[in-house]
Amino acid sequence: MRAVLWDMDGTLVDTEPYWMEAEFDLAEQYGGRWTHEHGLALVGNDLLESGRYILQHMFEPDSPGAALTPEQVVELLLDGVVARVEKAVPWRPGARELLDDLLDAGVPCALVTMSYQRFVDPILTQLPAGAFAEIVTGDRVSQGKPHPEPYLKAAAGLGLAPEECVAIEDSNTGATSAEAAGCTVLVVECHVPVAPGERRVFRDSLEGLTVDDVLTLR
Repeated sequence: MRAVLWDMDGTLVDTEPYWMEAEFDLAEQYGGRWTHEHGLALVGNDLLESGRYILQHMFEPDSPGAALTPEQVVELLLDGVVARVEKAVPWRPGARELLDDLLDAGVPCALVTMSYQRFVDPILTQLPAGAFAEIVTGDRVSQGKPHPEPYLKAAAGLGLAPEECVAIEDSNTGATSAEAAGCTVLVVECHVPVAPGERRVFRDSLEGLTVDDVLTLR
């Protein structure tokens, strides 16, 4: 393997609780109802798809939130999550250390996230300049995860075939996207269980993993 493609939410950082808090805030502000189980159903999703899910499951037809569009839902959630990230970035165990080791070894890395650029930016400011040679966000693709487009785009941006890349993921949605693109997938579960797959290799944590551990995955 010649490169590593990183998912962000639940993999590089554990921002899923921030998203869930923002979802409950949205329900309270706009007269809706929400559950933790609904929040888990959105893990790894394209944001507009999540916006549509929220409109379907959070609001009754006569509630104020029912008048929102999926795009407005996404922007309201981003407002809440970005504000939280600007106060504290919740790094996943071993993630920054592994990223630093990959960069020191000259291994190109890409970020492949369905979050939008304005959410990614405050996280990137906490990392070395140029940590990611390619960044694919949800507002830069026409089809989000679980479609393979995000990972195909990331590999192409690095000038590599997906088969030359390891993707690090924490969700079924993301693992399906990377697997369909042709990547080997290093799965480290976070908030949701991930099903086995032909190209999926499971580890309990990124802590203690070396560059060779990652690049020799099969």
